Amino acid sequence: MLKIPFLWDYFLLRINLNLLANIKCIMAELLLSDLRVGEQAIILQFKEQNIALKLMEMGCLPGEKVFLERVAPLGDPIAIQVAGYSLSLRKNEASQVVVSNL
Repeated sequence: MLKIPFLWDYFLLRINLNLLANIKCIMAELLLSDLRVGEQAIILQFKEQNIALKLMEMGCLPGEKVFLERVAPLGDPIAIQVAGYSLSLRKNEASQVVVSNL
């Protein structure tokens, strides 16, 4: 006997695929320098090892939550809140930190 798929099954499949696509968009990776004022993110990794050690000593550890507090009028430096204190970073240093939006 031939089973005819129901329209409801197709509908549920489309909903599940859309939800997966939305979750993927929400957890998109971006750079710390791309955040806007007031946004929060979680540090995932660093692009370069020489800056990674310096930032890790200042509390920017993978898995740590960061909050972009301020950006200077010309865009450089930026002030973030990490590990309970404010930290100012140059734009090129912030561009070496890969984060995920919350």
